[in-house]
Amino acid sequence: MAKVLSASKIIIWDECTMVHKRALEALNRTLKDLRNDSRCFGGAMILLSGDFCQTLPVIPRSTAADEINACLKSSNLWRYVKKLQLTTNMRVALLLNDTSAEDFFEQLLTIGNGQVPVDESSGLI
Repeated sequence: MAKVLSASKIIIWDECTMVHKRALEALNRTLKDLRNDSRCFGGAMILLSGDFCQTLPVIPRSTAADEINACLKSSNLWRYVKKLQLTTNMRVALLLNDTSAEDFFEQLLTIGNGQVPVDESSGLI
């Protein structure tokens, strides 16, 4: 595995938003060591993909603050990430004549953007 990681030009990490920030930091240290290169990730390109509106790292018996602190955005490496955003929902685009799919997509965006009011007593939407 060390040879594969040393020779890799790009590493693609899907659903990265669900992983603890320490995993990304461990990959950084490992690649620096294997490649004998002090640059971020030993000079390898890392492509992270995921949706922060979905599941964040799950930490048993933790608080919301613990989960936010474990998130990739809390890593000291996050400042080196170039962020790109996809804007077209391909599932909806493929279902052009299905209005329920479009309605569902709009509901997901509304929830993900924090535009749904939260019930103060329960904390639920």
